[in-house]
Amino acid sequence: MTDEIITEQSEGMLSITLNRPEKRNALTSAMYLKLAEIFSDAAGDERVRVVLWYGAGEAFSAGNDIGDFLKNPPGPGDSPQAKLMHALLDFDKPLVAAVRGAAVGSGTTILLHCDFVYASETAKFQMPFINLALVPEFGSSSLAPLAMGYLRAAELILLGAPFDATRAAELGLITAIVADEVLLPTATETARKLAVKPAGALQASKRLLKDPRRAQIRAAMKAENEAFSVEVRSEDAKEALNAFLEKRPPDFSRTGKTAAAA
Repeated sequence: MTDEIITEQSEGMLSITLNRPEKRNALTSAMYLKLAEIFSDAAGDERVRVVLWYGAGEAFSAGNDIGDFLKNPPGPGDSPQAKLMHALLDFDKPLVAAVRGAAVGSGTTILLHCDFVYASETAKFQMPFINLALVPEFGSSSLAPLAMGYLRAAELILLGAPFDATRAAELGLITAIVADEVLLPTATETARKLAVKPAGALQASKRLLKDPRRAQIRAAMKAENEAFSVEVRSEDAKEALNAFLEKRPPDFSRTGKTAAAA
């Protein structure tokens, strides 16, 4: 079986490749746990000065693997998704992402934790949680308004519509748009520049940038996880997720109760 996550370490840079190209790098519970472990280990490894993150094939990540997600819906506590959320929030080393093709759901919200995000001209983003009768995650209910203002964040989260790299740049979600053929070299060059900076000052500077809002984001993650665990068990979510797998429009006319109200 091919490794679904590939890591490579060289000259102070840890490269992480999501390696399920046939599934557009959709994330399973096992992959969330593995990524959390990788980031936690990298945080304490003095040989790692910067992390470069990208997806194999034609997509960065399509977000949750819906089939796996239905079998293993996250609860309000220490779920695989929550483990990665907290590993990213506590990660004080620079994180550089290279985004080609689809970045959907957590494939978009994860980027809000990155320090540099380079997107190709083919990149397509979406936070479709509302369309699946779910709520935002990875602290995006706090991070998105902080990054782009409430009205723009509401547009992305409440409508759940896709948007392209040009719009992502306008919103401040990405660092730059680059041609497909130079996407990875561009992100790699930035990672290499960061790897030769003084590590102590670099990490201290990132902490100074993040610390004023870290408690707010942690609180948002807790609230999101609690709401998510309720909504994912609702009749609306079951209909939406099954409709997605069956490639049909969802029908919410006979649903509408949350799991808590059912």
